[in-house]
Amino acid sequence: MNEVWTGLRTDLEGGWEVISMGGPAIWAIAALSVITLALILWKAWRLALLGAWNGGRRTRRAVEQWGAGQETEALALVEGRRSCRARLVRAAMRARRDFDDAAAQAETERVARALLARARTGLRPLELIATIAPLLGLLGTVLGMIAAFQALQEAGSRADPAALAGGIWEALLTTAAGMAVAIPASMALTWFESVADRLRHEMEDAATRIFLRPLAVEPISQAA
Repeated sequence: MNEVWTGLRTDLEGGWEVISMGGPAIWAIAALSVITLALILWKAWRLALLGAWNGGRRTRRAVEQWGAGQETEALALVEGRRSCRARLVRAAMRARRDFDDAAAQAETERVARALLARARTGLRPLELIATIAPLLGLLGTVLGMIAAFQALQEAGSRADPAALAGGIWEALLTTAAGMAVAIPASMALTWFESVADRLRHEMEDAATRIFLRPLAVEPISQAA
């Protein structure tokens, strides 16, 4: 057990030494890596709350019942459901029954825009991190190379190639760190965008199917 703790402590000390070699840029990239991980976990949790992973079987069944003329049963299926599909379908069904076609479509579009905005919340910060992390790494590399060549100039004919090589790899460390943060951020961004696009397509399809079927009852606005 002592050997394990000793090895872990050695690894941590080595990691801190590597971070300290990169200068301010590597600290900024390390902070971005923590923010990226937090954003990915938070976004996955938010999408889970919006029902992105549940498949929407209940919502599809509600739309099928609506298409069969079972409006009350269809509304009961999505009543109280928190997924974005169920919320949109519930809003479309209620708007379809309570308003005329133009007003119902406007209300459904309003709800759909709000739900899609919630589904895409947090994507812009991930996009920003995927963009600036490599730039921070490049900035750290440029600053490190400048320092290395300044040291080489000051050393003159007594310059040590090994010291120059050490300065160069320390400078390149920030570029590698920036790419290590940008790659998972870009992958997560692409994945979350694909999930949001799939949700948008499914919501549009459900709303269209609801509006295509004529109502079995007269809208309240007309009955009034």
